[in-house]
Amino acid sequence: MTNNNFDSKAFRTALGTFTTGVTIITATAQDGTPVGITANSFNSVSLDPPLVLWSLAKNANSLPVFTESKFWNVHVLSVEQEALSGRFASRGEDKFAGLELDEGLTTAPLLPNCTARFQCRTAFMHDGGDHIIFIGEVLGFDQSAHPPLVFQSGQYALAARKPREEVRLISSEPPPECSYTEDLLGYLLGRAHFQLVNRLQVLLNEQGLDQPQFFILSVLCIRDGLTLDGINEYIAYTGSTVDLADMELLIKGGHVVIEQGRYRLTADGREASLHQIAQAKAVEQDVVEALGLGDAMALKLLLKRVIGSTDPGLPDLWSVPA
Repeated sequence: MTNNNFDSKAFRTALGTFTTGVTIITATAQDGTPVGITANSFNSVSLDPPLVLWSLAKNANSLPVFTESKFWNVHVLSVEQEALSGRFASRGEDKFAGLELDEGLTTAPLLPNCTARFQCRTAFMHDGGDHIIFIGEVLGFDQSAHPPLVFQSGQYALAARKPREEVRLISSEPPPECSYTEDLLGYLLGRAHFQLVNRLQVLLNEQGLDQPQFFILSVLCIRDGLTLDGINEYIAYTGSTVDLADMELLIKGGHVVIEQGRYRLTADGREASLHQIAQAKAVEQDVVEALGLGDAMALKLLLKRVIGSTDPGLPDLWSVPA
């Protein structure tokens, strides 16, 4: 019986609020052709025996392959495999072109570099309205440290872990009465920045440099041969302005030379900058290990969105020079 007042589009939108992972399901046709589709209908069924399920639309071109094949593999995609998800969601192309497959337990294609993989044998197939539900016995599985790709409300997303207990920076209970709180975004961004830079400051002290000089060398390491005004355009986001006296200190230190009004790094200046970058990357690696790769990637994405939404029009340091 059909409810004529049922809004199928709204129903699909409501279902989309349920966040899922993204998988590619693969099998091999009777003629040996590899087949694969992108699906987010994957779910667990049982631990003992180990069973999983997924569903496929009855009008899918690949349905006969999966109903006739005894074996299929489920690949839980990592965040680096978004393009692969799009490839297997499309029609009319050789989805396996250029892909190197791993050797699996069965004839079903086994894709590499996934967050997790489940090699399955069809145990049951059930009618599920406009879909066929496949329930598979897991013959083998593996997983990696790659953070998973997520799908939510019709678009890809990144998953960040949320601790069971509230994360707080202050220890007092209750917090003091104040119009400012530790959840103020500017405070959190600023404190995180200064704590990270503080670890870099040890190296700067050894090099006899301060933070504005660090910014100057960083800019020139990316884009050499800038005027003083050009340098200031690129470091305006720091709130600092460098002048001729700052540049003269770098010249005396052997880090920079000036040629026809444009500043260039010397070999010593480039080496100093590369040491600074190496230290910054080491600090970042410690943070990534503490947060986890998935959370670190989510953090970078959110920071880029914050920067993009608050950018007053600063020039792009990494753009191709005109």
